[in-house]
Amino acid sequence: MKIIRAAHLGMCFGVRDAIALALQHAKERPLTILGELVHNEAVLTSLRSQGIRIAPQPELVETPTAMITAHGASERAIKRARGLGLNIIEATCPLVDFAHLSVAKLVRAGYHPVIIGKRDHVEVRGLTEDLAEYDVVLDEKDLDTLKERARFGIAAQTTQPIEKVRHMVSMIRQRFPNSEVQFTDTVCQPTKQRQLAALDLARNSDVVIVIGGANSNNTRELVTTCGRYCSRVFHVQDAAGLRADWFFGTSTVGIAAGTSTPDAVIDEVEERLEAFAREAAECTTELTHPLSLVATA
Repeated sequence: MKIIRAAHLGMCFGVRDAIALALQHAKERPLTILGELVHNEAVLTSLRSQGIRIAPQPELVETPTAMITAHGASERAIKRARGLGLNIIEATCPLVDFAHLSVAKLVRAGYHPVIIGKRDHVEVRGLTEDLAEYDVVLDEKDLDTLKERARFGIAAQTTQPIEKVRHMVSMIRQRFPNSEVQFTDTVCQPTKQRQLAALDLARNSDVVIVIGGANSNNTRELVTTCGRYCSRVFHVQDAAGLRADWFFGTSTVGIAAGTSTPDAVIDEVEERLEAFAREAAECTTELTHPLSLVATA
């Protein structure tokens, strides 16, 4: 059984920088992160082990200092937290910052903002909470909620597949031919790289393992993307989630991973897959050389 990795996989620079910033400040003072710094349980467990607390909302913070996650937050949410007397540190990914600036620019230019993404996702909440009006759409059925506007300004959650985003923009243009539609591409480069690498991986694999947190949007999107070209795609958070029976009769297994997946977790998954491969090879040897069993007996 051959094991191959996607050309691009695992942690992006925004996640690495956010983790480093949290650890740096935690050495200097007690620190609470407002929500999950990244959507990966291995990372969160590591942060907790080093004394960093996690609270879902600022009212529950018991330390003087709190950190905004890599997913960003609205100015309204940050102002609310500071109003409680908290010292706020921002670990927002620069590419999420770019999305915020892009949406604000569209609004200032007179466009009605439409965000392509998951309505309940923390990043999308951050992009929309400061807006007087907006729409959030994820797929074609959501377009039924849109009212005709003279001008639509479209941006996207940074972890949405760019092909999906472009398709949605095209559908909005078709549905509202009399409207001006301005699209600003806010899908981040690491997401694009991992999506393209996942496509290539899926085309050349019998089974694909996608590693990432259960709540990670970009990981789930990788699963969907791989499923377009490979019929056996499995999402695991770590090596413990692997099952040997997934790989019976398999010649090539591909590994992809979301942008918040640590290198160590990817390595552990690969090591477990290599163990499965060795076990399968030993079983094959015994089956093809039955006389060796008799001799041994």
